[in-house]
Amino acid sequence: MMEERNVQVSREDGTATITIHRPESLNALNPDVLQGIVIELSSLSRDETLRAVIITGSGPKAFVAGADISSMSQLGPRALADYVELGQRTMRMIETFKVPVIAAVNGFALGGGLELALACDLIICAEGAKLGQPEVNLGIIPGFGGTQRLIQRCGIGTARRLCYTGELISADEGRTVGLVDKVVSDECLMAEARNWASMIGSKAPLAVEGAKRVINRAQESLLLSGLRLEVEEFLTLFESADRSEGMQAFLEKRKPAFTGR
Repeated sequence: MMEERNVQVSREDGTATITIHRPESLNALNPDVLQGIVIELSSLSRDETLRAVIITGSGPKAFVAGADISSMSQLGPRALADYVELGQRTMRMIETFKVPVIAAVNGFALGGGLELALACDLIICAEGAKLGQPEVNLGIIPGFGGTQRLIQRCGIGTARRLCYTGELISADEGRTVGLVDKVVSDECLMAEARNWASMIGSKAPLAVEGAKRVINRAQESLLLSGLRLEVEEFLTLFESADRSEGMQAFLEKRKPAFTGR
């Protein structure tokens, strides 16, 4: 059963705020969280007064620190494929949601967490946030659309750098490379996200929705083919010895010894 407390929703005027609430796991994305996001967005899609959605993480440490490695490392081929497909479907649902979605990034946005932010229309970061796609440290690649949406948002050069090196960058550097739209102080993050939501909500709703549809459709065919390639490569890499070593090393808090097998 899905633990509903993992995904919390509040509403104020025409804005809904979705909070990922697994602070003990740095808000890591497991199947329950992903399914919870899908359920909440499905419910919100029926609200004709809705003008914007904010997605954020619970607690000061993390927006979403990534996928839940401890549970993912134990999945068999079929369960793993289901998990990756669910992640891709969740991100695509955010991306195509009828109204703009704002990521309010607090703390770490790593791996699946950065992919969650990339699926949103706008990304606002607290100045203490850290961003990255560190999947190569685990012997895999981003599986929820990170390779493709990084290219769309900040270009192929930055996508290569983040995906090849796995390094983490600051919110300010994210702003410089076009990954982040705005950086604010940690204490002002949610207020700024609500200000943006309010600004969007004051505009003609049909025009905003129309602009989102047109912008998304302009690159849709290339994105969808790239997402399929990403899933196939992710599932292939998951069968490698390096993936097993990378995840085991992560769980044991040691440096992995990759062999290229």
